[in-house]
Amino acid sequence: MVSPRGQSDALTTSHTASDVGEITVQEYGYGLGPPDGILVLRYPPDRTIPDFPEDRDDFLHQVFWSPDGVLVARRGGTARFVSSGEMLWVRRGVVAEVRGLGLQTVLRVCVRRAPAALTALPAAALTPDAQVCARLSALARPGVSEADGLRARVDILTALAEAPAVQIDHAGVGETPAHIVTRALLSEPADTTSLADWAERLHVSAKTLQRDLEREFATTFTVLRTRIRLRAAVALLHDRSVTETAHLVGYASASAFVAAFTREFGETPGRYVAGDHADSA
Repeated sequence: MVSPRGQSDALTTSHTASDVGEITVQEYGYGLGPPDGILVLRYPPDRTIPDFPEDRDDFLHQVFWSPDGVLVARRGGTARFVSSGEMLWVRRGVVAEVRGLGLQTVLRVCVRRAPAALTALPAAALTPDAQVCARLSALARPGVSEADGLRARVDILTALAEAPAVQIDHAGVGETPAHIVTRALLSEPADTTSLADWAERLHVSAKTLQRDLEREFATTFTVLRTRIRLRAAVALLHDRSVTETAHLVGYASASAFVAAFTREFGETPGRYVAGDHADSA
């Protein structure tokens, strides 16, 4: 377990774990050694945002869940925002990048064996019931016996195998300016950097960057940024108010956010979430 660095810049900036190379992690292992064990890592809220780069792990299936925030899962050029009501499954050997959208708790579950219904999925957003969430939260606390932890492991994985799943397919990705901008917006939907500023950062003209966006994504910078913000909003609205969500995804006012959301989805945020359009996140 490692501790955060000095607090001199804690009030002015946030860093990802890969930026600073350290983050406080609590580990809870049950039956480790045999293939039917389970390891639960708890990354608590801090100025350091939990992130898990695209590192292949050929030995462990993994489940990621943030009970108080939104995760961004990316496989190549495909990305999905995963709400606090969902869990992200990543089969062993599958390359995926996972990042917390804000300062939030993240639980990372590692297992070597899982039900066939899960291992058939390379990566997917799963929607378990509240009991599964409660069981997983309970595992990430002191005082759980190994026998209880192993029973919970079976129950959790069985329930996840039966939960509704939206597969996250892998799409090819390039290193063009358009892809660099898109990845940055997925990591921080509220980013206010303009097209001209992005072009300056990437040492290209604004016209060149716009043409690259149109070629790669068939859209403009403004439309792309709006769509990313609104899809992040769908995940955030699971447990955030409309006003809070609006500010978190970069809107100056709730009314501007509601207008943009309604144009994109044909419903207000409240009606949309009540209709449970989970696949659109």
